[in-house]
Amino acid sequence: MLKTILTALRSADLRKKLLFTAFILAIFRFGSFVPVPGVDTAALEAAIQNRGSTLLDFLNLFAGGALTRFAVFALGIMPYITASIILQLMTVVIPTLEKLQKEGESGQQKITQYTRYLTVALAFFQSFAYVLYFQSQDALPDLNMARFYLIVVSLTAGTTLVMWLGELITQRGVGNGISLLIFASIVAAVPTALQGWWGLEPVSQVIIGLVALAVVVGVVFVNEGQRRIPIQYAKRVVGRRMTSGGTTYMPLRVNMAGVIPVIFATSVVILPATFAELAGRGSFFQQVSDFLAPGSWYYIIFEGLLIIGFTYFYTAVQFNPVDQADNLKKHGGFIPGVRPGRPTAVYLDRVLTRLTLPGAIYLAAVAEFPNIAFRYLPESSAFFGVLGGTSILIVVGVALDTMRQMEAQLLMRNYEGFLR
Repeated sequence: MLKTILTALRSADLRKKLLFTAFILAIFRFGSFVPVPGVDTAALEAAIQNRGSTLLDFLNLFAGGALTRFAVFALGIMPYITASIILQLMTVVIPTLEKLQKEGESGQQKITQYTRYLTVALAFFQSFAYVLYFQSQDALPDLNMARFYLIVVSLTAGTTLVMWLGELITQRGVGNGISLLIFASIVAAVPTALQGWWGLEPVSQVIIGLVALAVVVGVVFVNEGQRRIPIQYAKRVVGRRMTSGGTTYMPLRVNMAGVIPVIFATSVVILPATFAELAGRGSFFQQVSDFLAPGSWYYIIFEGLLIIGFTYFYTAVQFNPVDQADNLKKHGGFIPGVRPGRPTAVYLDRVLTRLTLPGAIYLAAVAEFPNIAFRYLPESSAFFGVLGGTSILIVVGVALDTMRQMEAQLLMRNYEGFLR
């Protein structure tokens, strides 16, 4: 990895992209410390510390701590991620969106534009809900109508700016801009985690350090794992020439769904706690929230099952065996020993179903590992309480994807030099 970074710095073009990406990330972090106008930050911090919330902790992680400061970028990039997921799910249900998805670059541009509009709408309603929530916690004193809408508009504009910054990184930087913004938000919590780890006993430091290293190695190992299905292309006649068929493979990743199932499951499992805060003590939601208390075995098992179920669901949305079989048949490709058409689709579906199971169990194990560690090693909360399994999944996954993109760009430049 260090060799790839050093090689990229020697290339003038890649060096400019890296510096531009670093500049955009610096702007993003700066916006996480600029409070919105009309907010008493001291009263806000006191209210949050006196009344903790699982939902706020989860959302604050992806905002890089900006939510607890109620900064301009307090919503972070989560509205854009939510809008992207909604559009992906709607392409399966709405034929018009499915047709746009198959139109290539022009159709993808229209879907991207719809995603932007939906992001602004979600950011507006989410900022509206935040203001109402913090007002109910006495964190926004002397809130009149003008100040109310000033805060809502500021948070919505901040999310729109963050979305634009992510697209700038994708277009003019090293790529993968939205993921890099999330990466920067989570990495911002690393000093706090290391500070908590450093304050532990020496034995606990060694144990937690080795466990964290083992988790990172396991995440890298599974993220890089894939099943390669051989593809054979038949000979074709083009004009008066016959092109010879080639052999390639179709890579099916073990963790094809990424970290999205974990985000889905976490969002669902914290809903009872969120409704309980609104309904008050003694309500039905409070009873469910007490039953699914974070760290309890009911919470761990329920969230793990949700992660497994969402992994199968999102993998089915991402990979359609019927479409893949049709594309192979159109281009003259086939899997050795499997007939083209429907038998190929059945074969791919069977392989994907078997391959998704270990990937789903892996996601559930990594996500629930910190909760299990809290039960038997309470002092681990100083480290894993800040950087949990979801954080490690995102950080490692984004780092690997970014390095792949940099290596691909370096390889392309080597080919250009060879052709010259």
